[in-house]
Amino acid sequence: KSFVYLQTTYMATYAQDGPEAREIAKVIPYFPFKGIPRFYDIGGFLARPEVFQRIVDIFVARYAGLEIDSVAGMDARGFVLGPPIALALKKPFIMIRKKGKMPNCIESDSYECEYGKRSGMCLQRDAVKPGDRVLLIDDLVATGGTLSAGIQCIKMLKGVVVECACVVELKMFIDPPEGSGLPNRTKMFESCGMGDVPVWGLISE
Repeated sequence: KSFVYLQTTYMATYAQDGPEAREIAKVIPYFPFKGIPRFYDIGGFLARPEVFQRIVDIFVARYAGLEIDSVAGMDARGFVLGPPIALALKKPFIMIRKKGKMPNCIESDSYECEYGKRSGMCLQRDAVKPGDRVLLIDDLVATGGTLSAGIQCIKMLKGVVVECACVVELKMFIDPPEGSGLPNRTKMFESCGMGDVPVWGLISE
């Protein structure tokens, strides 16, 4: 099918958690892992090329109409999802990597994620130019710690994160009630000066 057909169809009919999302969710297994009750494994759709292609097509349709200069992916599963989306959009792909993996890098602050504290993420100094509009991709957003490190890297180079896009978003961390003991992604983003950066998930849980 042509790209124009895909763009028109998905932008006209696709809704978060709509029929397409429910069909895709059927091939993404989950299981308890490191204290997370529902850890989603993207290997489920990577083993199904037709489903993987559908996910890429939906992301491309969503972002084709936005002015973006590049697509960035978080180490490591953002490296699986980001490149086919960047290629379809005809945009450069940027790697945001774990510490010690690339030369000539700036480094974000360390951050907390659902698995505990992590060292900062790194981005090469010439990857983003001032004013560049960047789409940030990862497989899943939970507490938002990893994404916040990626956003910080892009902002350090004076770029703008247009949106953070993930296959699965765990809503339990968006704004949990006081006393729940869960990290609050909304408050964390606001405290880091990132409250204006939207986060979108193809499937929410």
